[in-house]
Amino acid sequence: MNKVIHTEKAPAALGPYSQAIEANGMLFVSGQIPFVPETMTLVSDDVKAQTRQSLENVKAIVEAAGYSMKNVVKAGVFIKDMNDFAAINEVYNEYLGDVKPARACVEVARLPKDV
Repeated sequence: MNKVIHTEKAPAALGPYSQAIEANGMLFVSGQIPFVPETMTLVSDDVKAQTRQSLENVKAIVEAAGYSMKNVVKAGVFIKDMNDFAAINEVYNEYLGDVKPARACVEVARLPKDV
């Protein structure tokens, strides 16, 4: 049976989906934009601050499910400007550098709430 994961320490879903689903011993976390959970507002225009907030949101969800960031095995990163790749990786490394999960990074034209 699937278990819906929800925490107030991460932004509420912006649509008809959950923050995460646990199924068969695996956790599937929905994409996280850099919103401050308490205010549902963008943390900053700075890409490093946005990356940090997005990863804090992921961390809160992962921990709410009883896991840690050390359990992450796959990550998807969607960015609006590939020129920000190095700055994003700097912050990403703080959270997942020791783990080095498999990852895909894709430049996209637009993200929810235009972040």
